Amino acid sequence: MKVFGSSGARGVAGTDLTPEFVLRVASAAGTVWEADRAAVATDTRTTGQLFADASAAGLASTGLDVDRLGEAPTPAVSHYCERESIPGVLLTASHNPPEYNGVKLIGSDGVELSVEVLERIEQHVLAEEFSTADWLSVGETTRVDTATDDYVDSLLAAVDREAIADAELTVALDPAHGAGAFASPEFYRRLGCRVVTVNAQPDGRFPGRLPEPVPENLDDLGRLVRSTDADVGIAHDGDADRSVFVDETGRYINGDASLAALAEAELSAGDTTVAAVNVSQRLVDVCERAGAELELTPIGATHIITRIKELWAGGRSVPIAGEGNGGIFFPNHRLVRDGPYIGAKFLELLADRSASEVVEPYQAYHNERINLTYDAEGERQALLEAATEYAESVGAAGEAEVTTIDGYRLDYGDAWVLVRPSGTEPKVRIAAEATTPDRATELAESVEAALEAAR
Repeated sequence: MKVFGSSGARGVAGTDLTPEFVLRVASAAGTVWEADRAAVATDTRTTGQLFADASAAGLASTGLDVDRLGEAPTPAVSHYCERESIPGVLLTASHNPPEYNGVKLIGSDGVELSVEVLERIEQHVLAEEFSTADWLSVGETTRVDTATDDYVDSLLAAVDREAIADAELTVALDPAHGAGAFASPEFYRRLGCRVVTVNAQPDGRFPGRLPEPVPENLDDLGRLVRSTDADVGIAHDGDADRSVFVDETGRYINGDASLAALAEAELSAGDTTVAAVNVSQRLVDVCERAGAELELTPIGATHIITRIKELWAGGRSVPIAGEGNGGIFFPNHRLVRDGPYIGAKFLELLADRSASEVVEPYQAYHNERINLTYDAEGERQALLEAATEYAESVGAAGEAEVTTIDGYRLDYGDAWVLVRPSGTEPKVRIAAEATTPDRATELAESVEAALEAAR
């Protein structure tokens, strides 16, 4: 797809992503959707209101009434759309830096649109073919202020509130100045936790830390855990559809380890889980122990959601799915990535163990990640051609098994490395995993050297 990447359409606001473009996307969505009403919401980015106005105008121009939810976490918007049985336009760039924004489309079931529906909308965007209501039929706008409160209420009924309260946990929370600040502090307090916060003031400039919850951005959270004797730290991205964790010592917990721990608690023999092609061996090990099947997809929530729906249609049980970046699905709850809910499910594991004890069985692997930034399409093409040449040479030599679901994943038996273009930023990403840090670094840097030589 040319318009929509692995998680909607994103770009630098005012340059790559303009009000005119967002207007066209909303107009195309309103044209394709068989609906008479839709929701519009934003995360906390400074350009959110600008793009929300463009989205509302586009929807109203096709005759749809518009519910304006204001700033809200992505899972709260999904909950609202599901409850009201209406589609929605969400203005968010999730984990991207402050200058970015994006547009994500949600169906009337509260789930991100399938690839098939996105392609239909994309055709209308590219051809600029939109339905247009006459002056008597344009949509009306209604302000809705209760979406996040209603969402929090729904979460409280969906987790083991008693077990969490009995554990008397102290939770250190870092919503990254994002939309999670509207929901998570109240949610965890109502679960019976003592909650301490950092970066909990909504602010689209993200002054305390960048929105992506990676180790280098979570030093303040680690210090907060140690200074308050917290049992766990929870960090969201900008729109709160992800959660990553810090243990009771302030040490970052690898997202693949927390996914494995949560999967171990959910999977039984005969179940299936779905993960992206960058899946960790940790999850592979869990599936083997549980007698569960593992299905791989290209990276991105849309692909995982699509595969879960296909498995459901075939009568398969999928109790958990997701990626090691904190974006985890609990499909029996709702088929969305839900950061506050993910955090609560991890809290359930702390009823009789510390956070470090929960993830200790999954710490045997080490990861290395390198991002190569490019400035022009020619440079991007050169990097990807070098990746192709590197993968083909390794595969031809029999050194590794090559998988091409999304980019190139090279499995060496004791380790693997993946190289692929980002779907949301001008970067080529390299990820490696091995049983020793040196081996992971060696694999990642070997690919990096081959790609840099092609610049």
